[in-house]
Amino acid sequence: KEGGKFEDVLKEAQELGYAEADPTYDVDGIDTAHKLALLINIAYGTYVSHTDIFTEGIRDITSIDIELAREFGYEIKLLAIAKDSGGVIEARVHPTFVPTSHPLASVDGVYNAVFINGNAVGSTMYYGMGAGMMPTASAVAADVVDIARNIKSNSKGRVTPLGFTASAIKAVDIKDIQEIRTPYYVRLSVVDRPGVLSLVSGIFGKHNISISSVIQKGRGEGGGVPLVILTHTALEKEMRLATSEIEALDVALGTITLIRIEENLEKGDE
Repeated sequence: KEGGKFEDVLKEAQELGYAEADPTYDVDGIDTAHKLALLINIAYGTYVSHTDIFTEGIRDITSIDIELAREFGYEIKLLAIAKDSGGVIEARVHPTFVPTSHPLASVDGVYNAVFINGNAVGSTMYYGMGAGMMPTASAVAADVVDIARNIKSNSKGRVTPLGFTASAIKAVDIKDIQEIRTPYYVRLSVVDRPGVLSLVSGIFGKHNISISSVIQKGRGEGGGVPLVILTHTALEKEMRLATSEIEALDVALGTITLIRIEENLEKGDE
């Protein structure tokens, strides 16, 4: 939020107790994937492992991407997304462009939020601290109280942990990440030469990807020109094919940064 370097901010988070000494689960999205697995269990009455969920972390997000996101009217947030697509569950964890007007865009610091869209209630959001000594202690104490109540009443499962009885739990398929459709933010560095943009847009067009916005910045590090593109909704499989083809061009420098965009958070079953 303040433009600090990733390494410095991570170190401060560790010193404050918000990130583990080994921050792998925190910054690589693994902890978030565990949370999404539990939320999917509760929402859809099915057992899903975090290993079933496509997961990307925040290690590769740069201050450049954060600045450009704001220029386009977005904030970058690590989202855990679940949607019911006709009985097939779309489940993914990754950095995401969220419109600045959406409540999730203002969730900062150690706060977490769960945004839900229901067919009857519409959009609701639960918000609170997701890290720190006292919030963690509160969650542990709640579990201890629940166990004590079970012991006192000589019972178990008074309220089913997942909101579904064992007989109602059902198996579901998880949609392959390559089959999802979403808009994308694409950032690459290219040689400053006439016709490069036409070449890149031609490859996108070949893979049925439509461009909505383009920003070309001044010369960056290494002599390349940063080229930033926002696309309309596209198939992940086609996007990966297109970016691989672009990276192989002699005018492309380095690897492409690809971030998914969520525009319609008020729709579907997130």
